[in-house]
Amino acid sequence: MQILRDIPALRTAIAALRADGKPLALVPTMGALHEGHMALVDEARRHGRHVVVSIFVNPKQFAPTEDLDAYPRREAKDAAMLTAAGVNLLWAPGVDIMYPAGFASTISVSGVSDGLDGAARPGHFDGVATVVTKLFNQVCPDVAIFGEKDYQQLAVIRRMVADLDMPIDIVGVPTQRAEDGLALSSRNAYLNEAERKAALALPRALGEAKRQMEKGEAVEGALAKAIAILTTHGFDPVDYVTLCDAATLEPITVLDRPARLLGAARLGRTRLIDNVAVHPA
Repeated sequence: MQILRDIPALRTAIAALRADGKPLALVPTMGALHEGHMALVDEARRHGRHVVVSIFVNPKQFAPTEDLDAYPRREAKDAAMLTAAGVNLLWAPGVDIMYPAGFASTISVSGVSDGLDGAARPGHFDGVATVVTKLFNQVCPDVAIFGEKDYQQLAVIRRMVADLDMPIDIVGVPTQRAEDGLALSSRNAYLNEAERKAALALPRALGEAKRQMEKGEAVEGALAKAIAILTTHGFDPVDYVTLCDAATLEPITVLDRPARLLGAARLGRTRLIDNVAVHPA
């Protein structure tokens, strides 16, 4: 597996991979890889003859009070995992390559990015859209793979690709979970033993709210119960537990269409997110 850090070398390598005319798949990541990321790599291999993974901890999607400096970085271990998985190329640029002196452009996707994490983390999705646009321009993939755990991010990227006529297929992969149900996340490494046990309240609360709503119980009541469960287990603050239209992420109060139940809350110093599909009767 090649590990590249500058754009001229990347473009040469991409041209060589593309010489056979076979599809190329990209898996954008911020590193600290786990089995959830490797599921994305597996999916990429089903869609592309060549697989490129990027690792870049993007400062533009972190607020000044967030965990940019503390975010786990372990490139050597990540590279070993990707090599074993048969990845062709690891694109690992530095901040100076992605955002050179004088960089002044921002991609903003309104509507689908406005609520949920867009409200809780102002500017976050501008940073996501900007870096993903740059990655798409640098790697020129035929298909790009993203996890459904970051469901709003996936929706933002799909909207951006459609709006800007990018010739890239966006594939979402279902959330990968530990045996006990907790969604896999690089930030789970921040949890101490007691917090790791308490964190299970998030998927369980969302799962119970899903069951209640699919049985016909009122959306508002199910959401209130889920928030109460999280609060009881030490989550503070609970940023949101919201039922949204699965496509537009517009909040809904009646389960009359395919929907997504999304939650985000902080446990100690760790902010956790999760979501589940909710289906009308």
